[in-house]
Amino acid sequence: MAVTTLDPTTALVLIDLQRGIVAAETVPYTAAEVVSNSVALADAFRSHGLPVVLVRVTAAPDGSDWAPGRTEDGTRPTGRPEGWDVVIDELSGHDGDIRVTKRNWGAFYGTDLDLQLRRRGVTQIVLGGIATSLGVESTARAAHEHGYHVTLATDAMADPTIEGHRSSVERIFPRLGETGTTSEILTLLARNR
Repeated sequence: MAVTTLDPTTALVLIDLQRGIVAAETVPYTAAEVVSNSVALADAFRSHGLPVVLVRVTAAPDGSDWAPGRTEDGTRPTGRPEGWDVVIDELSGHDGDIRVTKRNWGAFYGTDLDLQLRRRGVTQIVLGGIATSLGVESTARAAHEHGYHVTLATDAMADPTIEGHRSSVERIFPRLGETGTTSEILTLLARNR
């Protein structure tokens, strides 16, 4: 199913577009392509007076504030270089944007994202970012569970693996909302305003 509509109060939520994450290799789109599409969406949302949310992930240097559960791969976010968690320059510098800092994959748990959206009357979110199968999917699941209409900008997101990206886009996202390209979302946005 393709994206069919945008609610009057729709917010753009961009996940983890920060220096350390956009420096990694991604598929099927490069980080540069994801950034370009995300900037186009952010500019359009801002021009229509709609909220733009910039979400970044961070962790204490020793990883002590990260989710404590055991995992098979045993990885913890430790030893990150200085500035890895800074939102990229292409999206920074807009005072009206909402900034959310998370310490988990998803942007809802342990943050004030839901409160920020509800205070503004947001009923729908458009999601993009890196990585598709981690931060974006986790946030999409929680948004759906919180009762938001969810639209996923499939070319404004990418993943470390093609399998992860495809699984999210083809299997998970259709159960959580609607998918569409940046171009399709921009067309709907222009038509609705």
